[in-house]
Amino acid sequence: MQAVTATSVLPADLSDALLLGRVWRAGAINGPCVVVVREGQVFDITPAAPTVADVLERGDAAAWLRQVPGEALGPVDALMAAALAPQPQPAAATLLAPCDLQAIKACGVTFAVSLLERVIEEQAGGVPERALALRSDLQQRLGADLSALRPGSAEALKLKHELQQRGLWSQYMEVGIGIDAEVFTKGQPMSALGFGADLGLHADSHWNNPEPEIVLAVNSRGEVQGAALGNDVNLRDIEGRSALLLGKAKDNNGSCAIGPFIRLFEGGFTLDTIRNAVVGLRIEGCDDDFRLDGLSRMAEISRDPLDLVRQVCGPHHQYPDGFMLFLGTMFSPIQDRDAAGGGFTHHLGDRVTISTPALGALVNHMQRSDAIAPWTQGVRALYASLAQRGLA
Repeated sequence: MQAVTATSVLPADLSDALLLGRVWRAGAINGPCVVVVREGQVFDITPAAPTVADVLERGDAAAWLRQVPGEALGPVDALMAAALAPQPQPAAATLLAPCDLQAIKACGVTFAVSLLERVIEEQAGGVPERALALRSDLQQRLGADLSALRPGSAEALKLKHELQQRGLWSQYMEVGIGIDAEVFTKGQPMSALGFGADLGLHADSHWNNPEPEIVLAVNSRGEVQGAALGNDVNLRDIEGRSALLLGKAKDNNGSCAIGPFIRLFEGGFTLDTIRNAVVGLRIEGCDDDFRLDGLSRMAEISRDPLDLVRQVCGPHHQYPDGFMLFLGTMFSPIQDRDAAGGGFTHHLGDRVTISTPALGALVNHMQRSDAIAPWTQGVRALYASLAQRGLA
């Protein structure tokens, strides 16, 4: 595997970036802490903001984070280097996912390429060997550039009628070009893993892939305060057998990574930066010489990020602690790995790197969900720790 450095996983303009995150501090504290990274230095601000959700609820979150005092924990490079170490040693502070009380929501089928792949999974019934022939046949039979369609438009609804008449309609087409987006719960609050953690694949899955995405940090008022990178791990065979198995396909121990930090919107970093971002994905095998590189261009998303936020929350649904929203991916790896026509699936030990210059990189390794550490640090554990420190 190619060497990864601490500098390469941080935003390209680190000196200007305002980063919000969480770390586990060992020693006397022995618990999770909220940190801010300013000009490359890490500060523990937990006494002023016990949770990330508290920070994002502020109307002046970015300005407040710029001046709030905190305990200096050193340069962020050292924190990242510790997480990248081949055999991590006990550290004073260990990076966690940068969210806490927020619900973890995700949008699917927001790119034309991912729409086609979901339809292929459905028609393949979870059997990867069928995908190659189905992909070619479906592209020929559709006769339309789905990336040019605006979901819910008159043109999209006309195509929907035509596809129904030809027996090609799919539940994935419904959310891909119809009025309503696909929105699902990816995981429970506190369940996401962070930078450097081992992610989990359900033992029943033999056809799976990472999903590199940008994740919005949204407060209870539906205001987008910042963004992070995310891996919405996908089990193609399980979801392909039935969309009603989405919960098993998406929500497992270690199946969600967010990080390395939430970057707050301020100055030149805005929602338009996200709209125009190019998200890179690299998969490197540890037991073979496999390497796969791909790109997702956010400019090709079929629904604007703010439209997706509005479909998640509003008069119809509230999130009093806010939510993290995966925006979807256009990347569905089809490169053969183990056999001709078999497409891609993970091997245990794969290193997955998701990156974009403004947010840095999210690096994780793949293992089985039942082999990694079980999830034990939920909301009750968080508040017990805060209470012990006199912060709740």
